[in-house]
Amino acid sequence: MDVSALLVFAAALFVAAVIPGPGIAAIVARVLARGREGAFAFCFGIALGDVIWLGFAVAGLAVLAKTFGTVFLVLKYAGALYLAYLAYKMWTAPADGGLAALGPVRKESPFALAMGGLAVTMGNPKVMVFYLALLPNIIALETVTVLGYAELSLITFAVLAVVLGGYCLLAERARKMLASPRAVRLLNRVAGSVMAGAAVAVATR
Repeated sequence: MDVSALLVFAAALFVAAVIPGPGIAAIVARVLARGREGAFAFCFGIALGDVIWLGFAVAGLAVLAKTFGTVFLVLKYAGALYLAYLAYKMWTAPADGGLAALGPVRKESPFALAMGGLAVTMGNPKVMVFYLALLPNIIALETVTVLGYAELSLITFAVLAVVLGGYCLLAERARKMLASPRAVRLLNRVAGSVMAGAAVAVATR
């Protein structure tokens, strides 16, 4: 694909990704409460959802969300329920002993975490709007080949890796500044509230 078109796409995606939404809120809340454990798999699921929406747009399936509305409705509520579950776990996490009380955390399946991130993205209206409405105004979709889609997908993963990774690092740094039991209890409450808010945002939009 034309380099200038790819750069415009990358810039537009970066701006859209940096703006906090349910996915960013979920990632930040999770890292604040549990550290980087499982963050990569969750972020991968979110990025994979973006690439899937990108594929729908490139394939000219803008009507897919309407045609299979029930499927995406199920995905949306599945993502909301998963975020609500994480919110409950964070809210009820122990605080005695400071951050040491939070670890070692129970291992979670990377597949389950990735599917949770995927469900959040597939149910996030901001992603739908970007890929099903804005993208055609940036790139002539009828000219995109399989190789072109691969290039766009790689850019999507790269941009989201930078954005999501940046949020994870900031959240991890903030987490390390809080060590007392009282601070950890507050951290758990804040993270749980943010996660619950993300769940409501996904479910109601």
